[in-house]
Amino acid sequence: MLDVIEIPKGERGVIRVFDLDMRPEQARFLREPGALAQVLGVEDIDLDHVEIFPVSDLEDLGLAGYLTQGCGIPEDEVTADRNRLNAIQGHVLLLRSRAFAGLAERLTPASQITPIASYGESAIKWQAAPMAQNESSKPYSAPQLSPRQARHAARRIGASLFAVVMCVIVLVLYLVVF
Repeated sequence: MLDVIEIPKGERGVIRVFDLDMRPEQARFLREPGALAQVLGVEDIDLDHVEIFPVSDLEDLGLAGYLTQGCGIPEDEVTADRNRLNAIQGHVLLLRSRAFAGLAERLTPASQITPIASYGESAIKWQAAPMAQNESSKPYSAPQLSPRQARHAARRIGASLFAVVMCVIVLVLYLVVF
């Protein structure tokens, strides 16, 4: 009987690690549309949230280091599986929850795909300290001008800018002529 992996509806922030016991050309073929979905026993999978690569590409970092430093998994979650993760040879499959678009799925992986572990990504804390309320940050706290006063101020600013630009033009013409 095949192992069945249940993916609950709306799952977020989980990375599943699988060991791929297959030839390199077979592992590369899993990147083709529909191939990975077929060997996992699902209808569809978003390949943008799937990583398939040889562990040798990670060099000195290792799979455990990649999961903590590259995928944001807390170090304490990986510590228990570090030896098992670093013992993997060949290709590995990292499957994020987002690959299922929030739908509930039942994975029935083929015999060459061995589940290793599931890890939760570090949650981002979106809370911030409350901001201080200054008087100037409150709505309508700026001095209110009547429409006539606002027009007068705008005309004054416009006239000043016009005078500055004209002075610059006269200065440039003076320097060119003399």
